[in-house]
Amino acid sequence: ASSSLEIREKEIREKGSEILREQLDAAKKELKLKDKECERLSQVRNQLEQELEELTASLFEEAHKMVREANVKQATAEKQLKEAQGKIDVLQAEVTALKTLVLTSTPSSPNRQLHPQLQSAGTRGACKHNGGHIRNKSSSGAFPSSPAKPEPPSVSVQSVTKEDREVDSVLYAEFLMWKEHPSLDRSSAFLNRIYREDIGPCLSFTRSELSQLVQSAVENNSLTIEPVAMSSLPMVKASAVECGGPKKCALSGMSRLCRHRIKLGDKGSYYYISPSSRARITAVCNFFTYIRYIQQGLVRHDAEQMFWEVMRLRREMTVAKLGFYQTDQG
Repeated sequence: ASSSLEIREKEIREKGSEILREQLDAAKKELKLKDKECERLSQVRNQLEQELEELTASLFEEAHKMVREANVKQATAEKQLKEAQGKIDVLQAEVTALKTLVLTSTPSSPNRQLHPQLQSAGTRGACKHNGGHIRNKSSSGAFPSSPAKPEPPSVSVQSVTKEDREVDSVLYAEFLMWKEHPSLDRSSAFLNRIYREDIGPCLSFTRSELSQLVQSAVENNSLTIEPVAMSSLPMVKASAVECGGPKKCALSGMSRLCRHRIKLGDKGSYYYISPSSRARITAVCNFFTYIRYIQQGLVRHDAEQMFWEVMRLRREMTVAKLGFYQTDQG
């Protein structure tokens, strides 16, 4: 009986050992799976950390780049602001000077700086104009007589006569109507007449297409006239015919000595113009300058004085259109 009991106990122990081995094997397998899962998760964590570091570095670099660009833009803006303020100061000074010239000039007592043609003959001979625009001579006043020796026969002596004038009621009525609400709109009877009778004919050149561009630039106040250094001849370009040259006017197409050239707005081309063409353009520019002064409220004269100044400027356009122009004396 005791031997059978021992056998029984031995079987129970062996069976229990087998069960424990199975459980141990199962635990080992499960532990291996857990180790693999931990290893995978660790790799994922390392990858995420690396990506996070790269993203952080990229963000810092981008932030520094944005700060640098902002600093450059701020410096550029401050520089442009300083330049703009300098230009504003210059323009304000020019406007103040123009106001002084306009406010101190009347048809009966013209400002001699605004109308240099009214200087005496001796002064004109000693004065030299370096480039820029000057108004054409006005015949609204007489030159003073001088007891000096008679002029040579080759020089024409202008007779000292007083010029009378009478207001045209139609023209004056059109001007008064325009002056109530001054603008550069050519639909008004006042400007429509001047465009038809003066501006159009004065700016009508042989090169019609270029003439239209010149008129548009004058209207937009974007035309530039500058003197040409006659010693430096331009390079020959493909557009040489279109732009004229020092000896050919781009507007009339005629062979003339061109001492000035014009630029239309921001366009890169320059157009050489003859003295006659320059006089015609300048006469129209002078007219637009004066009516802009009226529009901006810079002219403090009464209506009749303004009207006669407009008539004088209209006469300058007509004279220039007929081919008369003044040459600089020096």
